[in-house]
Amino acid sequence: MFENQVKKVFLGVGSNLGNRQKNIELSKIALTNSGIKILKSSSFYESLSWPDPKKPKFLNIVLETETTIHPVSLLKICKKIEKSLGRKISKKNSPRICDIDILDYGNKVMKNGINLPHPRMHQRNFVLIPLFEIRKKWLHPKSKDHIKTLILKLSNKDITSIKQI
Repeated sequence: MFENQVKKVFLGVGSNLGNRQKNIELSKIALTNSGIKILKSSSFYESLSWPDPKKPKFLNIVLETETTIHPVSLLKICKKIEKSLGRKISKKNSPRICDIDILDYGNKVMKNGINLPHPRMHQRNFVLIPLFEIRKKWLHPKSKDHIKTLILKLSNKDITSIKQI
């Protein structure tokens, strides 16, 4: 099903420790070196840490990429890159040097070995707003909702608390 076919993949990349912008740029280089072709990159967006806004703010981007790498293998590559940049295993939602999430892999819905599309992406301002910047007509693979519809479902606080850098 996935073999040797080029798939359009959207990745979310974030950091809230150290030099956040440098961490994201280094992750882009590592992704490219791993055979993932970056087609577009959103601007940087700064948002409050979730679920604890007292933690350091996040810097996030969304990448539009192409790859022939199977989604489970791609997830392993993303985890390896996070670790190579200094991400430590810690409790869920704690501050981190690098976080790479597969948001949408070729418009597929999967639950075997990996959840696709990302199960919480439709609730996250730091995913939807940068994704809208680079792909204005994107549709959620599962719900088929247009990205504008998903953004309008965010709270006013979520929409106003994120800023483009």
